[in-house]
Amino acid sequence: MTIKEIQEEIVDEFSMFDDWMQRYEYMIELGKSLPLIDEKYKVDENLIKGCQSKVWVHADLEGDKLAFTADSDAIITKGIVAILVRAYSNQHPTDILEADNKFIDEIGLKEHLSPTRANGLVSMIKQLKMYAIAYQTQLD
Repeated sequence: MTIKEIQEEIVDEFSMFDDWMQRYEYMIELGKSLPLIDEKYKVDENLIKGCQSKVWVHADLEGDKLAFTADSDAIITKGIVAILVRAYSNQHPTDILEADNKFIDEIGLKEHLSPTRANGLVSMIKQLKMYAIAYQTQLD
């Protein structure tokens, strides 16, 4: 699936819920299903700067696609990073760099997060794109 198709799938899933309490519960469930990052990658260099809670993201190049793993010490944040990992994992670095993030607005995520969590979300996206840049240069 393309990033856009995955993003559309996420938007459809979130549209099934009537209120934000249900959406938060769904995000918590997504966080619980997140493939856990190997403990050896829970190091400072994989911590997302700008997040109120601790969020670790690691990327591996598998063939010509990036595979992300992540974890967080906060349940909502873990759900947020799970959404991003789902959208961008197993994709070519160029596709990650060219992808837009409108789906975040379409599910209403930013407007229902505290300012510090919204900043953390932006930092997470930025870090995924930084990984894509780093690995893209290796592929060129």
